[in-house]
Amino acid sequence: MKKIILLGLLACVCVTAVYAQKSTDKLLRHVVLFKFKADASAAGVKSVEDAFMALKGKISTIKDVEWGLNSSPEKLNEGLTHCFFVTFTSNKDRDDYLVNPAHLAFVEVLKPYLDKVVVVDYWVKK
Repeated sequence: MKKIILLGLLACVCVTAVYAQKSTDKLLRHVVLFKFKADASAAGVKSVEDAFMALKGKISTIKDVEWGLNSSPEKLNEGLTHCFFVTFTSNKDRDDYLVNPAHLAFVEVLKPYLDKVVVVDYWVKK
């Protein structure tokens, strides 16, 4: 009887763990595309890249961050060259990120070099 109760409790723990994992699988993507001013120096653009990537170490609500340069052969990027991809697990985490002093400081690093920005947020669907 003790084995049956123990197995039942173990099954409940496993089901709870699976459910908890599924509930944290929801991912909010924050996609940021930059076009830099024509006169932006390479060093200035590099400082923006570095400052953006440093945000993950400064803002705990960021689950992941990555970036890359446009390489599409379609030529439909309208001058947008940099794509930054930030992952959150809730709207609140994203909203907290937007007003976080580290993010606001990053925006100040960005401003002198920025020509255009496009932002799209979406919930991952599979």
